[in-house]
Amino acid sequence: MSERSHVVPTPEGEYFEKSRFAGLSFIAAIVAVVGLIVSIIGAIVWPEQFAYSWLFGFAYFFTLCAGCFFWIIVHHAVDAEWSVVVRRQWENIANLFPLIALFFIPVFLFRHHLYEWMNILPGEDHLLDSKRAYLNLPFFALRALFFFVYFSAVAFMFRKISVRQDRDGNPASTLKMRRLAFVALPLFALSLTFGVWDWL
Repeated sequence: MSERSHVVPTPEGEYFEKSRFAGLSFIAAIVAVVGLIVSIIGAIVWPEQFAYSWLFGFAYFFTLCAGCFFWIIVHHAVDAEWSVVVRRQWENIANLFPLIALFFIPVFLFRHHLYEWMNILPGEDHLLDSKRAYLNLPFFALRALFFFVYFSAVAFMFRKISVRQDRDGNPASTLKMRRLAFVALPLFALSLTFGVWDWL
């Protein structure tokens, strides 16, 4: 008779060993500091070019986070199985939206170099005046605030419920995330559409 156990052993958890990447983290920090210094110099010496370059970088990383956010929603909305293995990576990246919001600050500060309509005073352009209800600074800032609060809050909720389910295995968490996905999907489409329209 075989001495092998019929009970399948539970695999050990995987942990990220920070010590293995200490040197890489230090190098990345140095590069970040140098990049920040160069950016500040560029903002002072050539503000217009800095504004467009920063907007390009902001749009690139915002798109990465938005893409991961989208796939999280799709995963739960269609009850996909294949994406379970990469879902946590999507959740981690999508939870960087608060950091992306900080990167939006230079875009807002240098807005006059990016958006021509902000340099036109009321009464100078009749066509623009007819759109002032939408194209005005307070509403522009309010929309940006809504976009980042929405993306950050929903991404946080998805990850919070997902991590909780990893601990307790409660299938009710799957239903919660599915319902959240159904609500988040149309808001995602609207937020991304108007965000791109506003910023790019």
